[in-house]
Amino acid sequence: MQIYLVGGAVRDALLGLPLQDRDWVVVGGTPQALIAEGYLPVGKDFPVFLHPKTHEEYALARTERKTAPGYHGFEVHAAPDVTLEQDLARRDLTVNAMAMAVGSNGLDEPIDLTKAELIDPYGGRQDVAQKVFRHVTSAFREDPVRILRVARLAARFADFTLATETLQLMREMVEAGEADHLVPERVWQELAKGLMEIKPSRMFAVLRDCGALARLLPEVDRLWGVPQRADYHPEIDTGVHLMLVLDISARLQASLTVRLACLFHDLGKATTPVDMLPRHHGHEARSERLLKGICERLRVPTVCRELAEVVAREHGNIHRSGDLGAGALVRLLQRCDAFRKPERLREVLLACECDARGRLGMSESPYRPAARLIAALVAAQSVATNVIAENAMAAGSDGKAVGALIQQARIAAIQASVSSIDRPST
Repeated sequence: MQIYLVGGAVRDALLGLPLQDRDWVVVGGTPQALIAEGYLPVGKDFPVFLHPKTHEEYALARTERKTAPGYHGFEVHAAPDVTLEQDLARRDLTVNAMAMAVGSNGLDEPIDLTKAELIDPYGGRQDVAQKVFRHVTSAFREDPVRILRVARLAARFADFTLATETLQLMREMVEAGEADHLVPERVWQELAKGLMEIKPSRMFAVLRDCGALARLLPEVDRLWGVPQRADYHPEIDTGVHLMLVLDISARLQASLTVRLACLFHDLGKATTPVDMLPRHHGHEARSERLLKGICERLRVPTVCRELAEVVAREHGNIHRSGDLGAGALVRLLQRCDAFRKPERLREVLLACECDARGRLGMSESPYRPAARLIAALVAAQSVATNVIAENAMAAGSDGKAVGALIQQARIAAIQASVSSIDRPST
């Protein structure tokens, strides 16, 4: 029984990157042999086992045969006679189809990758050196998830290019309808990972180039070619602006919830009536409706959907909040649910900052509405609402009257706070 480190960990070792998730392949082994050594079987569709000490995944070498469309349409063959080269041949890209020999058992032998033998039957080392993503064999076309994985890797390794023949193969897969068989949970999983990479725009560039974005997220794909407002750098369209926004969100190390809100905040611009161009009146409400449909379709987590809805609906008002008085600021904070969830307001403001800075020449500009709205929230939070409520109820006021008194107190507090912020320094 031989054990090999395979896949992305080998690629990252060659790139000098820290090893994170490590995948292992066992050649010449059987489930019974692994179980006898203490490995725990966990694979439902594939023969996968957990190491008894490290809890890393070890898979028996296997081959696959396509039996039906989609992600689950495979027949798996795992047996001691399956070679390492056969196992590597079923992988997606040459840079992920390398292995390092580490010993005859994975339990106690120390692993020294500097001395490990590199097994590279498909030219992965050369493609790593040349920074190229290239499919291993035509079997790539059998798994539509690979389209998403390649796009995600492009977002992680922004200096890699996609081989022409691999891009063509991905286009053929999309045209054959393979992308239509992707299950929503898997699309969301890969989308979320790609958004969290160093350059998210690369993921969408690859998906657009192969035609998959129009199948998976047509609401986003339609943004290319839609003009921006005349005062918002009309030389770039809304799709290009969106990619700048996403890359700013990565630069600012925003959370997934913020990055998803950035992705969806301008969806309504693709449906702007001609007579409303180029100002896109009402696009916020249209964006909110569209993103709800996407979130239902992809089963996006509630926390992500809720933040995206607030950003889509309110980003225009937040951008213009420097012109709002204290009463309007209170109402804006209420619509953002800032009094109940103050930390979420900071995420909303970060998404709006990414939107503002995702314009040509604006990437380093400070986002002034954020400081003013945070100050307004802090001032409103200083109001002793419990004292106001107790005094009002003791005087016989009903709930509506109590709410009005609290509203007035918050407006007064915000008025004093923003007046000091707005006052010119001397």
